Amino acid sequence: MTTFTSKAAPAVGHHKTFWLWVMCLTGVDYFSTLGYQPSIAVRNAGLLAPVATVVLVLVTLLAALPLYRYVATRSFDGQASLGMMARLITGWPGKIAVLVLLGFAATDFVITKTLSAADAAEHLISNPFWPLEHADRTTEDRQRLVVTLTMLVILGATFLRGFREVIGLAVGIVGSFLVLNAIVVVCGLLYVTEHTHRLTVWFDHVRDGEWYLGDAPLRGGGPVTLAIVVLLIFPKLALGLSGFETGVAVMPLIRGSRSDTPDNPAGRIRNTGKLLLTAAVIMSGFLMASSLVVSTVIEPTSLVDVDAHGNPVQTPDGKRPPAAGRALAYLAHGEGDVKLAPFFGNVFGTIYDLVTVVILWFAGASAMAGLLNLVPQYLPRYGMAPEWARAHRPLVILIASIALFVTWIFNADVEAQGDAYATGVLVLMSSDSVTSLIDKFRRREGRPWYRRLSWWFLGIAVVFTYTLGAIVIEKTAGIKIASFFIAAILILSIASRIARARELRFQGFHIPDPVSKLLWDTIRHLELSILVPHRPGRRSLTEKETVIRKEHRLPADAMVVFVEVELEDPSEFHQKPTLQIKHEEGKYILKITDAASISHTLAALALEMSKVGQVAEIHFGWTDESPVSGTLGFLLFGEGNVPWMVRELIHKAEPNPARRPLIIIAGQ
Repeated sequence: MTTFTSKAAPAVGHHKTFWLWVMCLTGVDYFSTLGYQPSIAVRNAGLLAPVATVVLVLVTLLAALPLYRYVATRSFDGQASLGMMARLITGWPGKIAVLVLLGFAATDFVITKTLSAADAAEHLISNPFWPLEHADRTTEDRQRLVVTLTMLVILGATFLRGFREVIGLAVGIVGSFLVLNAIVVVCGLLYVTEHTHRLTVWFDHVRDGEWYLGDAPLRGGGPVTLAIVVLLIFPKLALGLSGFETGVAVMPLIRGSRSDTPDNPAGRIRNTGKLLLTAAVIMSGFLMASSLVVSTVIEPTSLVDVDAHGNPVQTPDGKRPPAAGRALAYLAHGEGDVKLAPFFGNVFGTIYDLVTVVILWFAGASAMAGLLNLVPQYLPRYGMAPEWARAHRPLVILIASIALFVTWIFNADVEAQGDAYATGVLVLMSSDSVTSLIDKFRRREGRPWYRRLSWWFLGIAVVFTYTLGAIVIEKTAGIKIASFFIAAILILSIASRIARARELRFQGFHIPDPVSKLLWDTIRHLELSILVPHRPGRRSLTEKETVIRKEHRLPADAMVVFVEVELEDPSEFHQKPTLQIKHEEGKYILKITDAASISHTLAALALEMSKVGQVAEIHFGWTDESPVSGTLGFLLFGEGNVPWMVRELIHKAEPNPARRPLIIIAGQ
């Protein structure tokens, strides 16, 4: 097997480490949501938050966990839903699907940055040691916006200087954050068990329909109404599902076993399953416990600006509710009418705030790193981005600018951004569930359809599709932001693909057998330079040769080399075709397969043959197609306007006119 390429591509490797430490890298994104998730849960579900959280935990353990353990077995290169979609759907539909998913992934990553920075700012300006006064809500909002923008600028500047995620640092940050949250939550649970009337008051509110929920889909009491409302509102708590996509994305960093192979890293897959299970169990425990503590210990009016029946109210000082966006920090500071532990207060609360700010900043850094890794993997490879998109600094500036714009649009409001974040998360999870369902169905080929279909995964797909639909219908901010990203990506991608269509984009030929390699060397040694493209099925080689010699006035002793090009996927940008050569009845036939474009393949072949000896010449017949249809065929299907496009490609690729292959067109 022989391969020759135009450029050598460097191999990319990853440092492998213990799965538990890698979980902390995932936890920077996943666990950091505890900084705002309990508050957002009460805002979106009112006092029904603990019940809705139970549903969320069931979805986590029974749907998200088995789904992503399967995704890990099918996309162990860390590309998750995007990688599975790219393999499942080929051609232009696959490219478009990936670009749409990329838009939602960009929404997810950007909102992770902006939401994390906004909540970090919320913790800072609400700290009693914050030096600036904010006497009213306008001043408070302005300070939070300025602090958020400042943190995003610092984050962007950090990446401009170069940033490498250090797993050891992530372990320390996540460990400290979980310990502090465990202290707050455990103290809260102990308080509730000692003061059971808190549970009684909460239960009475829930039973009587006094939910402190502003946009409840139904009102009233009774178990049926309660069940319907909980099922309708639990999708708004989908922030608690945010860590699974990241858990699969970090797979390349997980150390497997010595028996792992590139095609079957069983040890790494097994350890990823441990990572996902451990993270899901830890987060599920924190979600249920924190939701119960926050809903029973903190006065609802300190969390939301509505009364028990959902009517809007204002705080006495006109500012946001004091626990909004920082419920656990509110308890850690000993604010409100309850102090859960003697050591809770401004000192402990400030320690909690600082650790929370650090992990939220790291969550933004993780999102930034994710985008910097994701964009170069797809857009430049598809020819749908300018080459500068592979460069580090321009991409950092672009992403940072978008984050600043999104923050300004949302006025750095933590709760307002939560809906957009949930939309991005749920689209990726819905995509994963549908893709996995189809993948399982295809892998069970040969069975009856009802045995090929994974009924459990069908249920998972239904759950996530419903959850996504509910959040999109109820909260449109996320789909609007995602639509902006999708439209921008599609427009820029199409424009870039058209602009770069005349690049040679050739990565070399793959010659699979020794006979073809020997014949290739023979053709070049004999300086056989007359290339004649031939499309099988129209004329025989003998008829084609007779016509070409007559119309092009080729001498009888000039040996013709026939070229047959078979397209594989015209939507691919870079190509590395397979070249097989046969010598039949005194004729050399170059059979090229796996090509993305006929014009690019012929131009690359002529340039390769012209590197030594005589300059190649390609002989074409006339075509009757119109220039417009030919150009569209060239852009979309890899064929059309072939002679003219081959000439343009050669002129652009070979600056020396004396070494340029000749393009000769003749015929009737």
